Amino acid sequence: MMNGHGKSDSSAVPKKSPNKAEGPAAEVTEGRGLAKGNSPECNALRTQGRESTTSALERVRQAARKDRKQRFTALLHHIYDVERLRAAYLSMKKDAAAGVDGETWEHYGETLEQNLLDLSHRLKRGGYRARPVRRVYIPKVGKPGELRPLGVPALEDKVVQRATVEVLSAIYEQDFLGFSYGFRPGRSPHQALDALAVGVGTRRVSWVLDADIRRFYDTLDHGWLVKFVEHRVADRRVVRLIQKWLNAGVLEEGKRVQSEVGTVQGGCISPLLANLYLHYVLDLWVQQWRQKQANGEVIFVRFADDFVAGFQHRQEAERFLAELRERFAKFGLELHADKTRIVEFGRYAEQNRRNRGAGKPETFNFLGFTHSCGKTRKGHFTVLRQTMRQRWQAKLRTLKEELRRRMHEPISEQGAYLRSVLLGHYRYYGVPLNGAALGAFRGAVGYLWRTVLRRRSQGNHLPWRRMRRYIQRWFPMPRVCHPYPLVRLGVFTQGGSRMR
Repeated sequence: MMNGHGKSDSSAVPKKSPNKAEGPAAEVTEGRGLAKGNSPECNALRTQGRESTTSALERVRQAARKDRKQRFTALLHHIYDVERLRAAYLSMKKDAAAGVDGETWEHYGETLEQNLLDLSHRLKRGGYRARPVRRVYIPKVGKPGELRPLGVPALEDKVVQRATVEVLSAIYEQDFLGFSYGFRPGRSPHQALDALAVGVGTRRVSWVLDADIRRFYDTLDHGWLVKFVEHRVADRRVVRLIQKWLNAGVLEEGKRVQSEVGTVQGGCISPLLANLYLHYVLDLWVQQWRQKQANGEVIFVRFADDFVAGFQHRQEAERFLAELRERFAKFGLELHADKTRIVEFGRYAEQNRRNRGAGKPETFNFLGFTHSCGKTRKGHFTVLRQTMRQRWQAKLRTLKEELRRRMHEPISEQGAYLRSVLLGHYRYYGVPLNGAALGAFRGAVGYLWRTVLRRRSQGNHLPWRRMRRYIQRWFPMPRVCHPYPLVRLGVFTQGGSRMR
């Protein structure tokens, strides 16, 4: 494959550094694996039979890293490669919901090789057609009664999207900045949380901008998105492939709805397109603003469409927010008026507010945790992260409904289910200094389970001494699953720390 400068992309691949870009503590983690926030379906499996396809993508990756202005003219053959399509299919969840075509993973796999060859030929000759996305609704976390719209693509659309994401990620992962963590290989919500905690704790941050983009996935402009894709992709066939998914529309109550804005959440391609859009609209702008316009220190952390910025001076935080609103307006985006605010936060916030008689520092929420100003046992400042109350309550409501459905199942089956729920809760919320919230959640689940068990029969009183035996038998004790932020970031930055 030749690039726009007449150079081949087949040169040797250099060894990667664990750190890609200069930046503050909020940008130090790098890696290449599976991001927790990303769907496991969206990451093709690496198998022994994929050496040729993997090496081909490695050449693309190296060419993209070597020349940040290169536009790739021949990418489609990487997507319709049968090995890559097969890996994309095998990485899908076997019990995933079917799209408008009703095709299931198991049925498609009965004649897998024939189906993949046919799909590859259709992609190659331009005969592939994207189907509308089937609309489904799920409850919003922490918002009772509100529903979040999701889309379920047809099975072949899922396969092609996964293959496309793998190919395009080889290019764009070389461009994305260090403070972007959402839905990227080797990155997770906890890395973003730790980067924020280290940035606030080690930098001169006194003010935090807690921002929320209003209906981001529904307002993403297709025209701008295509222009952003074309910054790196000169293969018109790949651009048209993306446009097919954008224009496929949504099937809801038997009617097909199309729009020139928005991308449907649920498709594997959506997180990559969202990251790409915000890379050009937000990330590059933030990087330039911080370098050229800021006088004090500035930190920035973004996970998908959620981001937090920290500032040394309030005036700069206010100026940043005003200019950000103007920037977003140019690209069809808008900050949520009620959810975007500047709060006084940091190591000096408590003392400064006490001097003014303003009370305790305010808190803000990010990635399921409420962040507040705290102190260690030795009296040093630390960012205290506790489970958001809304998430805590929403999970209990979901558990209550599920336990009612399982009311007459054997105690052992109910206990095994609740054990898995608690372990999953600990794995995500088990951060240092959040042990009390973990214990409270365990106790609330036990109380809820007893309430449901007592309703199995009119005469079942279920004394607490017996209930405690059930809890001791099935409920794992709360445990911290994650290291302190500086410990984790120190591992990721060995030999090349950017914390300066």
